[in-house]
Amino acid sequence: MGRRRGSGYHCVMTMSSASKPVGFLIREWRKRRRLSQLDLALDAEISTRHLSYVETGRAVPSRQMILHLAEQLEVPLRERNTLLLAAGYAPAFRERPLDDSELAAARHAVELVLAAHSPCPALAIDRHWTLIASNCAVAPLLAGVAPALLSPPVNVLRLSLHPDGLSSRIVNLAQWRSHLMTRLRRQVDLTNDPQLADLLSELRDYPAPDGAELEISSKKLVFGRIAIPLQLMTDAGTLAFISTTTVFGTPVDITLSELALETFFPADALTEAALRRAAAGKAG
Repeated sequence: MGRRRGSGYHCVMTMSSASKPVGFLIREWRKRRRLSQLDLALDAEISTRHLSYVETGRAVPSRQMILHLAEQLEVPLRERNTLLLAAGYAPAFRERPLDDSELAAARHAVELVLAAHSPCPALAIDRHWTLIASNCAVAPLLAGVAPALLSPPVNVLRLSLHPDGLSSRIVNLAQWRSHLMTRLRRQVDLTNDPQLADLLSELRDYPAPDGAELEISSKKLVFGRIAIPLQLMTDAGTLAFISTTTVFGTPVDITLSELALETFFPADALTEAALRRAAAGKAG
């Protein structure tokens, strides 16, 4: 791994990315987004000739042009720094730890969302699906999970699909596994993150259900035809949830740009009642 520090900036690159010229990297991102040179040139409002010169190294792009092309290509902030470094420029985006004083407002916002979402489960994860924080409704759902999977750092996808995790209690495992795998594959495609690619490979090696329960379980829920529910066997019965993902809208810090809030809502009356009873029991 290559590592560069200075002026509060932190950027990590693989040696393969660090050794490639910026034009080559821009072309890789364009192809990853399945855009032609004409498509990107039109989006960026530049000539195809200039873009071609940039990609082949015949023209050296300015710092502003690199950031402009990265914006059109929706390159993650972490990889935008990689593009700048490849061209010999200083990185533009800082990466602070979440407990940094400058992220206090964002951290407080996360805490507010998690607390306000009770009695429904909610959690915060980073770009690699590592658990950052959760509310009090999450822990009761993890009963029976192998302690090793709950030892920090906790990976939420591994926790969900590992044979010693939640998978044995997920009623619609084939459906839920397919949903998570599709989402992770899309992340790998969008970010080109090798750690996510390794995680995807690991999850593919876990035992997979035959999918026989897929049609049966989904038809039992109103949400079965409009959203993929998570159906989880618990002591209170089979609870069903639909989930939403929230991200910060205009981040300029790498850590903040890679933070996501996963919030779960009851998908039926039984689940809603069970969550309220559990919350009332804790309050009593």
